[in-house]
Amino acid sequence: MNNNILEMKSITKVFPGVRALDNVSLNVARGEIHAICGENGAGKSTLMKVLSGVYPAGTYEGDIVYEDEVVAFKNLRDSEAKGIVIIHQELALSPYLSIAENIFLNNEIKRFGLIDWNKTGQEAQKLIARVGLRESPDTKIKEIGVGKQQLVEIAKALSKRVKLLILDEPTAALNDEDSAHLLDLLRHLKGQGITCIIISHKLNEIASIADKTTIIRDGKVIETLDMAGGKVDQERIIKGMVGREMENRYPQHTATIGEEILRVENWTAYHPEETSRVVVDNVNINVHRGEIVGLAGIMGAGRTELARSIFGHSWGSRISGKVFINGKEAKVSTIRDAIDSGIAYATEDRKRYGLNLIDDVKRNISMASLKDFLKRGLVDDNREYVVASEYRESMNIKAPSVNSVVGKLSGGNQQKVVLSQWINTKPEVLILDEPTRGIDVGAKYEIYTIIQNLADSGKGVIVISSELPELLGICDRVYAIAEGRITGEVEKKDFKPELLMKYMTTEKGNK
Repeated sequence: MNNNILEMKSITKVFPGVRALDNVSLNVARGEIHAICGENGAGKSTLMKVLSGVYPAGTYEGDIVYEDEVVAFKNLRDSEAKGIVIIHQELALSPYLSIAENIFLNNEIKRFGLIDWNKTGQEAQKLIARVGLRESPDTKIKEIGVGKQQLVEIAKALSKRVKLLILDEPTAALNDEDSAHLLDLLRHLKGQGITCIIISHKLNEIASIADKTTIIRDGKVIETLDMAGGKVDQERIIKGMVGREMENRYPQHTATIGEEILRVENWTAYHPEETSRVVVDNVNINVHRGEIVGLAGIMGAGRTELARSIFGHSWGSRISGKVFINGKEAKVSTIRDAIDSGIAYATEDRKRYGLNLIDDVKRNISMASLKDFLKRGLVDDNREYVVASEYRESMNIKAPSVNSVVGKLSGGNQQKVVLSQWINTKPEVLILDEPTRGIDVGAKYEIYTIIQNLADSGKGVIVISSELPELLGICDRVYAIAEGRITGEVEKKDFKPELLMKYMTTEKGNK
């Protein structure tokens, strides 16, 4: 028997005007963890959508050989029936259904034509135990974090007797602890004979878990690396992805820091539903012109909640405290107040909250400052086009035109549209929440350069990131936050990961 569970032979996929995959061949051995790396838009997800039937047979050229049989999947159900299950970066779970209901959604256990809830609960309990979850099968999805939701997706895959599990950016939204747990689970599944394909931009994780790594660039396979023995490091993978060495992942930068531009005093916010639970606890921070200030904290520390509550009270209840812009108290009770006061916030979830994915580039860029495009009460389409075209050029947004639909762009280019949208509001302070989440190393470098240019233009920039190396690489100063309180402040000259981690894990009141 052939040792390969999967062979994709000369796969070519063409969209109007774009050759997304060009004669791609991929071999995956039984029981291995096979990583696929490449820059945004390289064709990784497209290849997996071909494999799983999202792009059905007949819409691409080439052959898929699975378990020694040529297959032609018409849809996801066809591939899942053969034991191929794909988990997308945007998890497909219903928040108001229970864990058990989500695991068996569209795959219900029935008796006499009705759902057998006792059997459903019993089988769900076995599956969630198998992936290391301790929650009850009756727990609602909305009541658990993203890391545990990812485990529910894997339990759902196991319920379908998965043989080949495909994970697209499985740790993009996870903290270090949840990421480590997920990678351990993949190793465990490998020990049970399950083959995994993992797409990830976190190259340290790829180096630690993958048996082989295939690099795709511009729709073509560049090479497949054997990861055995730890001989392949992150730098080697990067070279294959971008076609060149990247000696420094963070642009060199000398900050010119001016007067204070933002000050937040005694800022407190309670949970919007559990209104007795404080989430942001008496926070005091400041930012100067030309300065990039980081907010470091583990998942649930209160970083995003702090940012969103400042940005027009868009999160939280019983909010109190003061915000000063250029020494004057600013009104930030609504999002319009915050924008008018000179504050911009680029969300961590660009696809859900940051962009209208079915609209074009120009309308997405103008939407946060639409009043500036009005002419006699109507939107001036010509001005919209001119301004968006300027951003397309200055931000190097790779799109055929500003009339291109944003949902068709790569993650890195979508992020540039989000940044353009908020830069166009002409803010004094930009709060960037996970600005490089889910984008490749080359696009990250471009985003870092944009952030530095914003600071150099006299803006104050706050960067929230779950990646400590990123904060240490681009920031001039970092605040650590734990349990909703600022537990430490570190200047650039004192940057050490160990020190920040100490502050990030400090219990409330023990600074």
